[in-house]
Amino acid sequence: MFRRTCKLLVPLLVTLLLPTIAGAAPAATSDSTTAALRQAVNGRWRSPANQARDRYRHPVETLQFFGIKPDMTVIELSPGGGWYTEILAPFLYAHGHLIEAAAPKAAKFTAKLKADPAVYGHIANVIPFAPPDQVNLGADNSADMVLTFRNTHDWLNHSPATLDAVFQAAFKVLKPGGVFGITEHRAKPFAEAVDSSKALHRLPEDYLIALALKTGFRVAGVSEINANPNDPEDINVHRLPPDLAGPDSEHAKMKAIGESDRMTLRFVKP
Repeated sequence: MFRRTCKLLVPLLVTLLLPTIAGAAPAATSDSTTAALRQAVNGRWRSPANQARDRYRHPVETLQFFGIKPDMTVIELSPGGGWYTEILAPFLYAHGHLIEAAAPKAAKFTAKLKADPAVYGHIANVIPFAPPDQVNLGADNSADMVLTFRNTHDWLNHSPATLDAVFQAAFKVLKPGGVFGITEHRAKPFAEAVDSSKALHRLPEDYLIALALKTGFRVAGVSEINANPNDPEDINVHRLPPDLAGPDSEHAKMKAIGESDRMTLRFVKP
């Protein structure tokens, strides 16, 4: 009975804290950092299709919120096609270090990096990352920032233990004061996380916050930068743009909604 009560109280306490957390000031960003981010976002190497998604993903504002700086060591988890890599690589090119934690057989992503050394030539390393079997992100206390974009539901779909292992790996590799930045498709508050993740590819915000607290992080900020109030949060995200995986008859309706409603969370290792 005690364990069940605690399980119910943790999300409740998280929710009660959210107004205070969400009101916290974003990480300070200098004018030169903002200019460098905008330069990377406007880079000639980014396709029109990728740039068209900026209005939903808000890359400059998101990375500002996380507190990125050009001299950091940053690890990007599961970069997929490299949408954010296109921005992180040139931004960190001169003074920082970008480490890509990618699937061992991500041939398309590897080919993308090799095709444009002027943009990606200074990526410090591409390390194999395939939770739960491969989650080691490097030496303990060696990174300033770990970032992941719309991936946490995939790890939960494997198992809660897999998602837990990723959070623990991020905690271990970060220096004290290091940031774990997450964006994720948002489910309705207090939705059952595993069911929602498998059916809709969405997670409730309170679930990820509770997991971060359990791992040892503190909550440094919750932002609505990537929120979409038009999204009813009960639609499988792949039916929305850009995938539009549902029937043709619903495409106009899905386009009117836009991309999914997303949480943007900043956690810090004490």
